[in-house]
Amino acid sequence: MMSLRAAIVFAAATAATPTLAQDPHAGHDMSQMQGMEGMDHAAHQPQPVPEPAPMDHSAHAGHGAAPAVTGEVGTAPPPTLPTDHPADAFWDPSRMAKAREAFADEDRFTGNALIADRMEYRAVKGRDGYAWQAMGWVGGDIDRLSFETEGEGAFGGSVETAEVRAAWRHALDPWWNLELGARQDFNPGPDRTYAVVGIEGLAPYWFEVGAHAFVSTKGDVHFRLEAEHDMRLTQRLILQPSAEIDLAAQDVPELGIGAGFEKIELGARLRYEFVREFAPYVGVHWERKLGETARLSRASGDAPSAVSAVIGIRAWF
Repeated sequence: MMSLRAAIVFAAATAATPTLAQDPHAGHDMSQMQGMEGMDHAAHQPQPVPEPAPMDHSAHAGHGAAPAVTGEVGTAPPPTLPTDHPADAFWDPSRMAKAREAFADEDRFTGNALIADRMEYRAVKGRDGYAWQAMGWVGGDIDRLSFETEGEGAFGGSVETAEVRAAWRHALDPWWNLELGARQDFNPGPDRTYAVVGIEGLAPYWFEVGAHAFVSTKGDVHFRLEAEHDMRLTQRLILQPSAEIDLAAQDVPELGIGAGFEKIELGARLRYEFVREFAPYVGVHWERKLGETARLSRASGDAPSAVSAVIGIRAWF
């Protein structure tokens, strides 16, 4: 049995030994292990990993990324039309040329449309009335023949205003069209025929805008500004506010028009599209004659302003 003195000496010697935990092989004299004599551990050092050779993508020609586009989207020039026709080597070239012409004709768009934008009943205090606005066109993407008609009146009376406009419409860009044409008025007073020049299109934020100038055969000049906007509340419920301002460059007493602002019309119509081609609506319409035109209206016994509830149908074919 170990004496108490020998145990104290052994404990002191053990405590003075430094910790060797960092090296798991430290303190292990492996030279005394069977079969490990003379083993060189330098072979266990990590070997450098060779870098992969560059991959040759030449075999994937045609599947590579497209070259960077330097211009803005939509402004790059179109690709060159192919001029080689391999089918000509197997078929009659004249027949193949006719086939290509027929295929090119498929790209030429010709269409037509008829839109009854407003066919409405107007409930006005003391005198209900009606109004209409319809338009249509026939032609291609760039040039079209268009027409438009609008008017209003009171039940039991004559038509108060009515006009028909026909114009050649030329696309200036994807959003705007130039219009040149003629307008014929059918009013209770003297009729007027006008030459028309204007521009109409889709402004930013999807406002449909039109600006036209009218020069009559009597020499009087008028202007009209129009705007409306479709606010889609749901996929089928649409609120459409609209505004129209008419101006005159001179007094036209026989038509009850004074120089300056003639009148302003504001409306808001809420329609429900059962299908895109058919939508009933309800709304409100307000109009007011301005300036000298309002004074002439009072002098003739008519109110210069009126507000009405409307109910109508919008349809197109």
